Amino acid sequence: MTRHTIRVRRIYDDASADDGIRVLVDRVWPRGIRKEVAAIDEWAKDVAPSTELRKWYGHAPEKFAQFEARYRDELATQAGRNALDRLRTLAKRDALTLVTATRDVDHSQAAVLARLLREPR
Repeated sequence: MTRHTIRVRRIYDDASADDGIRVLVDRVWPRGIRKEVAAIDEWAKDVAPSTELRKWYGHAPEKFAQFEARYRDELATQAGRNALDRLRTLAKRDALTLVTATRDVDHSQAAVLARLLREPR
């Protein structure tokens, strides 16, 4: 299997020619971004953390390890596995850029997803 690059970027940054397939991985549409100019190929709401988990986390870096563990538990459900499989399929076709509105992408669900997608199955 060919492994393509998987990267994480903010939706507010300009798209790059080497982004490949751009997938928004937020449950809520980003503020101030019109859908016509978002430069995304897909919006994968179903792979995003639950509203409850997202609100609990509140993007507090000190909670990130616990957030990642809880998020991985959510992704272990059938719906989560299906959503991850969709991203894996896209990653087999081309470079995959997981797009998020989060300011701190290193402590985001997109970073967790990128790690998961890079792990051998």
